[in-house]
Amino acid sequence: MPPLIHPTAIISADARLAPDVRVGPLAVIDGPVELGAGCVVAAQARLVGPVAARANNTFDTGCVIGGAPQHLGYQGDATRVEIGSGNTFREHVTVHRAMPVGAGPGTGVTRVGDGNLFMAGAHVAHDCVVGNHGIFANSALLGGHVTTGDRVFLSGNSAVHQFCRVGRLALLSGSSASSKDIPPFWVIQDVNRVCGVNVVGMRRAGVPTAEIQAVRRVFRSIYIEKTLIPMALMRAEAEFGGLPAVRELIDFVRSSKRGVLGPAAFVSGAEDAAA
Repeated sequence: MPPLIHPTAIISADARLAPDVRVGPLAVIDGPVELGAGCVVAAQARLVGPVAARANNTFDTGCVIGGAPQHLGYQGDATRVEIGSGNTFREHVTVHRAMPVGAGPGTGVTRVGDGNLFMAGAHVAHDCVVGNHGIFANSALLGGHVTTGDRVFLSGNSAVHQFCRVGRLALLSGSSASSKDIPPFWVIQDVNRVCGVNVVGMRRAGVPTAEIQAVRRVFRSIYIEKTLIPMALMRAEAEFGGLPAVRELIDFVRSSKRGVLGPAAFVSGAEDAAA
């Protein structure tokens, strides 16, 4: 069965579409674009190759996937976007190709994992690496070279500065922003303010209660008791180092290049409500 392509769609001869791909009115698939089984390209969406997307991705109205990086040093090199399976890109989402290898920290590939939901107007900049099953609400923004772990939640109008990392199950509140690495399970609000632990998200993800309580204890040590972060991590390692969630947290903070927010960034009085 040939792909279900609306007669007003424009499909490049270089595109490779699985037999059941659906392409809506006035959509444009430009250049070497590979779409796996079950993908849907809605009306007026545009995919600019090189793009490779596996099965069951939905590209909604007006989204642009594979546009050139918004970087003054970009000279038209054929870099890529690689997308896993089961992602939804809602209206006017933008995902940009990477900077080329050799151009500063360029990686050549912007990567999106599996099962992510990008709501209307969300943006993934060049060279980002997006994990699995994240939620990026309306107008959530990732700067260049951002890496996000699995099951992150970026609320509406939130933003992550270039070169930052967002750990697994971290949460940014609405209209918040971070210019530092965000450890796994942390909740960020406003600009560079820490307010708690994403306990609800951890429970929904099946993190055992003992690990949740240990993570909360580490959070309290840093932000309530105002223990210096290296000392707090040493204590956490000695007391809870055998628990996977605590190990993940410790390793993330110790490997941070941009640094993480310290006790001065804590929003006083919000810890119980957030946790």
